[in-house]
Amino acid sequence: MALFTTLYSGSSGNCALVRSGQQYLLVDMGKSCRTTLSALKSLELPVSDCAGILITHEHSDHVSGLDTFLKKHPLPVYGCADTLDMLESRGTLPPAVERTAIDGQTVEIGGFTVTCFPTSHDVPCCGYRIRTPDGSVMALATDLGVLTGVVIDNLSGCDLVALEANYDAFSLHGGPYPYYLKVRIASDRGHLDNKACAAEILELIQDGCKKFALCHLSQTNNSPELALTTVYNVLLAAGIQPGRDVLIQAQKRNEVSPYIEF
Repeated sequence: MALFTTLYSGSSGNCALVRSGQQYLLVDMGKSCRTTLSALKSLELPVSDCAGILITHEHSDHVSGLDTFLKKHPLPVYGCADTLDMLESRGTLPPAVERTAIDGQTVEIGGFTVTCFPTSHDVPCCGYRIRTPDGSVMALATDLGVLTGVVIDNLSGCDLVALEANYDAFSLHGGPYPYYLKVRIASDRGHLDNKACAAEILELIQDGCKKFALCHLSQTNNSPELALTTVYNVLLAAGIQPGRDVLIQAQKRNEVSPYIEF
């Protein structure tokens, strides 16, 4: 049995967890060490059972808790070379920490098989496709302005997909953000909106995937209700009943979300 959850997910901080038995992987750590350790404790998961930490990119909402955590718990860290170089230059990665660049590669981490693939963002950024020891497959892709062919290929054929639903376009363009930030978010190197997320989920359902986690929701320009409503409307129009035919879960911003078994 494989399990997926997020310890927290949103524009203020992101950390995902993929688990098989007691062994698990973390993806990113965008809130404090204390917050992350508290979340792991609530799941009764000791740090010693973590096989490694996968990093998507260098932005603070994905790495702000990493330096303190690694000083206390020097777990191996994986990511693209540019991201690891930047984190090393900032002093985020202590000398004792093993770091491995896996750009475009498939590697074994503990009992997990992990494939790293590039996503379209305004700094070097990647997503991950993960095969668990029991053969289940999931993929995570956030912080991407557009769904490239490489991303779509890596999302296809999964048992579960964790996909960004960052913003509602109407809320963004009518909201309080300055113009330059609205342009950045809506660009092909920004973030994925609810409609694009919904369209991709429909394609993935037709490809056979039945379980989805909506991740990295903006606090200002989105809400779980907006994201779910947008996805539900697209699926219902195609004759697909959420809750009966597929599972769609919006991940919680400041707390651990319910596990999704896949």
